[in-house]
Amino acid sequence: MKLVVQVKLLPTTEQATALEATLRACNAAACDVAQLARDVGCYRNYDLRRHVYQGIKTDYGLGAQAAQHVIKKVADAYATLTANLKAGRYGKPGSKRRSRVEANPVRFRWDAAQPYDARMLSWQQDARTVSIWTTAGRLKNVAYTGSPAQLKAVATSAIGESDLVHRDGMWFLYASIEVAEAPPYEPDGFLGVDLGIANIAYDSDGNRYAGTRLNGYRRRQLRLRARLQQKGTKSAKRLLARRTNKEARHAANANHRISKTIVTEAARTGRGIAVEDLTGIRERVRLRKPQRVTLHSWSFHQLGGFLAYKARRAGVPLVQVDPRYTSQTCHGCKHRDKRNRPDQETFTCRSCGVVAHADRNAALNIAERGVESWGAVNRPHVASPCSQRGV
Repeated sequence: MKLVVQVKLLPTTEQATALEATLRACNAAACDVAQLARDVGCYRNYDLRRHVYQGIKTDYGLGAQAAQHVIKKVADAYATLTANLKAGRYGKPGSKRRSRVEANPVRFRWDAAQPYDARMLSWQQDARTVSIWTTAGRLKNVAYTGSPAQLKAVATSAIGESDLVHRDGMWFLYASIEVAEAPPYEPDGFLGVDLGIANIAYDSDGNRYAGTRLNGYRRRQLRLRARLQQKGTKSAKRLLARRTNKEARHAANANHRISKTIVTEAARTGRGIAVEDLTGIRERVRLRKPQRVTLHSWSFHQLGGFLAYKARRAGVPLVQVDPRYTSQTCHGCKHRDKRNRPDQETFTCRSCGVVAHADRNAALNIAERGVESWGAVNRPHVASPCSQRGV
């Protein structure tokens, strides 16, 4: 399976200048290619090459590989734009925002990430340096660093394409690597995971993940964003962009920690993981305005993706189940009623009288559906007890 490893470059002043000039040239070329693609209505990678390949090599001093990556980057950007328009992420047809997006070409920041392949970038793991192509020539002995896990990954794995990234005055390489997957095992039950707003995750063992403390952080960020948006000055917008990036990194770090803990616990106990299929949750659920803001401020899709790849790497079976009515159904007697949820935290069954934490009850229902889903797919021909008795 493919993973992405981030390492930090430690360039000298002269090397950093060359890297900056390279990103500026590549992204300026990408903007020109995007404009021409919109003018002639040509968006496919190989078709675009006939129009712009020689021109951007000459005008911007790009090498052959860099020019091809610039063209492919533009083609990929338009493919993403088309998919987002089709999904309605820029509004309905005819809306002001959608019309503006459709009318203007794709634009690239001067420091947008630039792809590098093996011909443009080589790694010297023993010296912990890289040799990287720039518009000023090949830079050798550019030092890099990272955590022990990151350094081990790039030293022991096959490295594919990498992205050169400039962020907050620092330089990074995002390297894609190939890692071996552990063979999946036959699970002894499932660990159910309920994803929510008050608690980011709550499992069927009763463990709460990222509750009060993280929600306090999210509320503070929300208030700060509101003040900066209300102010509306250029400096406020710059600060807002920096804060947005910082909050996104904080959320990704929290999602990494939550998913790692859940996968580790499932692997330790020999169980699989059952999670809700939250596809389209933002369009499906009806919430009050404060809850809608909270829902849109957290990346549940990212958390699900982290759970999926960490489980796959560890060989832990993972299934997605239908989340409907899991919060209204009693895990003990299976009685379903809206009135079983008198408030956000409490579940009180109106049939058998059991009282439990609402998220724990939902997680238990999800775990049970995980067992049923796994059995239906992996043991479809095993006869049920009823069929064995001839019922």
